[in-house]
Amino acid sequence: MATQTPPPGTPPSDSGKLGNGEPEAARDVELLKVVVTREGQKVSAQWALHPQIKHDLLPAEWKEISDLMAKVTNIVGTRFAEILSETEPDKPGTA
Repeated sequence: MATQTPPPGTPPSDSGKLGNGEPEAARDVELLKVVVTREGQKVSAQWALHPQIKHDLLPAEWKEISDLMAKVTNIVGTRFAEILSETEPDKPGTA
């Protein structure tokens, strides 16, 4: 299970509110990220996991997450490439 580490400079609070008065539920934390990039006709997909979660996982859990995310990035990247080819089909060459 992941542990929670507050951002630096945020004093602990027993009232359930952050230092700026916002409720803790309003804090956004990026746990998982999938990025699809394009260079010309080349499409690549990458993923990242919050370092604290990675640290808290057992080796078997990390392998399972890695395998699943490899499938996710493959699906997302393939779909992105399909949509890209539909909207920007290859233009005939002049050679």
